[in-house]
Amino acid sequence: MGKISVTAVMVSFFISAMAGPVLIPFLRWVKCGQMVRSDGPAAHLKKMGTPTMGGLLILFSVTATSLLFMRDYPKTAPILLLTVGYGLVGLMDDYIKVVCRRSLGLTPLQKLSGQLLVTGIFVWYLTRYTDVSLAMRIPFFPDRYLDFGVWNVPILFFVTLGTANGTNFTDGLDGLAGSVTLMVAVFFSVVAIGCSSGIEPMTCAVAGALMGFLLFNVHPADVFMGDTGSLALGGFVAACGYMLQMPLYIAIIGIVYLLEVLSVILQVGYYKISGGKRIFKMAPLHHHFELCGWSETKITALFTTITALMCLLALKGL
Repeated sequence: MGKISVTAVMVSFFISAMAGPVLIPFLRWVKCGQMVRSDGPAAHLKKMGTPTMGGLLILFSVTATSLLFMRDYPKTAPILLLTVGYGLVGLMDDYIKVVCRRSLGLTPLQKLSGQLLVTGIFVWYLTRYTDVSLAMRIPFFPDRYLDFGVWNVPILFFVTLGTANGTNFTDGLDGLAGSVTLMVAVFFSVVAIGCSSGIEPMTCAVAGALMGFLLFNVHPADVFMGDTGSLALGGFVAACGYMLQMPLYIAIIGIVYLLEVLSVILQVGYYKISGGKRIFKMAPLHHHFELCGWSETKITALFTTITALMCLLALKGL
């Protein structure tokens, strides 16, 4: 079991690390440059033109590695389905923004429709072709579960869309979403191996792919993952949560995703209610810290450390 997990990490890391020097120049050549918000932190203006859609590195590495083990580990299939499905929605959004030069990308309705479709396919596969229950483990209460009956499926849609978009909001600084999700992937790998759940090649493949990707994404980044990568990672986290019957744990290990989403909701809501006032200097939350004078590396280190500590807490909760 341990040998397979190590192999999955190494293979995925090798693919990601070797593909980077090929993909990044290609993205520059086709002019897939990042567009930066004019109302964002001034320091981000220098990032204008940095290649985006680097999430293709993650998707390619994870898919290739997972397929090597799919025959012996069929439970990785629904996770790969949701990961790639959300990644493709993000890819379409990125393509429209940076190649077609339409700054808004997919409309909110188009993006939501794509996410609902992919999530629906995931639910169908999960309930029809696996023996995984939608009942949820309760953190810190071993062997106790919450089962909402007919509400399990609507809750799954809510958790999956919330997690994916929380991950998407987190992708705003060099290395931030990749580093945070690496901690989450390691957590899921530890749990998957310990429970012999049969999804460990997939969780380890994501960990390896992110380590390879971060070689090119840490500050100053040579490439950004774009929605291609952030939505794919969100789909991965949600899928693992459900395959391990641990969606409630996502609020613990994904505390950064949660805070990023809440900061946007609070900012927008308070702005409308108060007639133009703001709670934060800027949302999502990481931009608030930037405008308070924190460096990107310091914010990334803090958020990653918090995630690591919360992952340890979640392990204690098992």
